[in-house]
Amino acid sequence: MSEIEIEKVSKNVYKIPKKDGMNVPARVYASEQLLEAIKGDKTLQQIKNVAHLPGIQKFAAVMPDGHQGYGFPIGGVAALDTEKGGISPGGVGYDINCGVKVVKTDIEAEKIYDRAEQLANILYQKIPSGTGKGGIADISSDSEFDEVLEKGLEWAKEEGYATEKDVKRCEDGGKMEEADASKVSEKAKNRGRDQVGSLGSGNHFLEIQKVEEVYDKKVAEEYGLEKGKALIMIHCGSRGLGHQICSDYVRRIEKERPELIDELPDKELAYAPGESALAEDYFGAMASAVNFAWANRQVIASKVRESFERIFNQSWEELGMEVLYDVAHNVAKKEKHKINGEEKEVYIHRKGSTRAFPPGREEVPDKYRDVGQPIILPGSMGTSSYILKGGEKSLNLSFGSTAHGAGRLMSRTKAKDKYWGEDVQKELKRDKILVKAQSGSTIAEEAPGAYKDVDEVVKVSDQLGIGNKVVRLKPIANIKG
Repeated sequence: MSEIEIEKVSKNVYKIPKKDGMNVPARVYASEQLLEAIKGDKTLQQIKNVAHLPGIQKFAAVMPDGHQGYGFPIGGVAALDTEKGGISPGGVGYDINCGVKVVKTDIEAEKIYDRAEQLANILYQKIPSGTGKGGIADISSDSEFDEVLEKGLEWAKEEGYATEKDVKRCEDGGKMEEADASKVSEKAKNRGRDQVGSLGSGNHFLEIQKVEEVYDKKVAEEYGLEKGKALIMIHCGSRGLGHQICSDYVRRIEKERPELIDELPDKELAYAPGESALAEDYFGAMASAVNFAWANRQVIASKVRESFERIFNQSWEELGMEVLYDVAHNVAKKEKHKINGEEKEVYIHRKGSTRAFPPGREEVPDKYRDVGQPIILPGSMGTSSYILKGGEKSLNLSFGSTAHGAGRLMSRTKAKDKYWGEDVQKELKRDKILVKAQSGSTIAEEAPGAYKDVDEVVKVSDQLGIGNKVVRLKPIANIKG
């Protein structure tokens, strides 16, 4: 493969010029250090390919944690006109609404260290993890599962897993109105029906953390975050349901619109044209998986609350276990953005990137609208995670988006060749970080060295003004599938 032409525009901003059939240029937001890591796989070629999509607006962008994905790179952002463009399953990914929920507490982290083993054991016992079936919620009928898909957190609230406050502190109120369960195949439903309230495997986790450093005291106060206090981060998605929906619609596009795919540099960019029945069907199915994932993380959160109640012998309300926020980082949305001086509706594809709306944007919950949307940015196992706030420059630079995590540096196979799970586990334990997982290979795959430097990723986001630092978090105990 020939070298990709890339130009430095300014600090942390690089451009791939519009040429070779591209409809727009591509942008890469990265430091020199991160750019070298990004060059190590097909990320640059993939974002250049994305720029060929019909109806794409302004530029295709890669966030600082970018790495190779399916069609679109992970960390990719693209805005496609809802009429002249379309929607691409590859621009969302297979784990639809993989995302992160944070539950705050009033518990001093020092009290957690004494009970870390107990908490890890009870959480591991109560919350199903790993591949295959097994969830917390008992879905008694097909019609009830359709309610999960179409109602999201509204269903969770009706079933006693969520409060009204939980609902309000979730992106989109935990419900995409466009969800249509009738557009989800029976095969996809069968894969997801028994998985409501489960972590899954891979990079998904539940982690107890402490607020280690506060960068923006005013915003931290608005978010209810205080140095030294414990919180819980839940990272998972739509499980087998989302994977099957993506597979179903990629195959359907390939079958029904092969002529569109023939015009693209990579068939993995397959898309459904705007305003077509195919686009409407995929969007309805994708939104159903989004709602499933929000319900999934909330059901897990309810068990986290129960577990803490049991260990601390207090109610979760007395322990201050309120939801901070829940945000998606594999999703497509219809959003209005200012493009060439006028407001236009587009399909925003955020694949391994997080919405990062600044103060004032109406989609931000009332509680946070004056300071900006919370952004939850997990690190790799054993490293820091961060809470950021939506940056003032995000709408102009990245369609209101920023990074979603550290971003992989090496494949899972390479990580398992390089690291031994038990060694990683022992090393983390020396740093007072407890890890429980189903196998040593899972720990090896997720070793801190398999990921980019999350501190560098966050620094770039902060310097660009697309997502600004509020607090840094340190892990205490990590539960993995």
